[in-house]
Amino acid sequence: MGRLDKKVAIITGAGAGIGRATAILFAKEGAKVVVADYNAKGGEETVKQIKEAGKNYEAVFILTDVSKAEEVKKLISKTISTFDRLDIIINDAAITEVEGNAVECTEEAYDRTFDINVKGTWLCMKYGIPELIKAGGGAIVNFGSSAAIRAHAGIPVYSASKAAVTFMSKVVAVDYGAKNIRVNVVVPGPTATKMVMDQWPPATIEKFKMVTPQGRLGEPEEVAKAVLFLASDESSHITAETLVVDGGFCSVKAI
Repeated sequence: MGRLDKKVAIITGAGAGIGRATAILFAKEGAKVVVADYNAKGGEETVKQIKEAGKNYEAVFILTDVSKAEEVKKLISKTISTFDRLDIIINDAAITEVEGNAVECTEEAYDRTFDINVKGTWLCMKYGIPELIKAGGGAIVNFGSSAAIRAHAGIPVYSASKAAVTFMSKVVAVDYGAKNIRVNVVVPGPTATKMVMDQWPPATIEKFKMVTPQGRLGEPEEVAKAVLFLASDESSHITAETLVVDGGFCSVKAI
């Protein structure tokens, strides 16, 4: 038996990277997985990989822009019409555009970052929590960032958005603890997703490795295991907490 047998999980941002690794792991652990992403090609590829990993694994893709209330409502309603319930919400959808310092950042970049990272997380909780309550409770795992713990030059707005997600999660955990809903945050450090490895200059990757005590980037699957723990009954008495998965990166001085 898997740790998520008979559970239904929505995973946003599941079209690539950590979201995809989490979706595949959840399916292996018995969950029925709803892959949500604004990138149809990536989302469909994740579903394909899930079904290739196990003939009995269940997964569907729902095209979703989490910054739009109507699309999030559709995501929740389609999940219920497909699987009859909702037990877990993983809010991984986010953008990590380098917007520049406080003077250089445009208003458009500010709005887009907060719309997706903060508003998107909030909308998925706003419309998903009533279904978790109907199911008798559930687990929500939101994504913070090492950039909300230690200062990274040139990304004040992204850093602020992830700090907002982290504290919002604590408040929601307090508000809904009596309804048997747990809300926690996972904070990945620099992680070797395809996007990072394709887009970051080799010198930048080496710099992050050098300042990480373990001497390497994390793997998406390592972060996914932390998400699994917080989504499963193994963490039944853990809520309003932040779990950092970074190889010690946040424990050393800022770069």
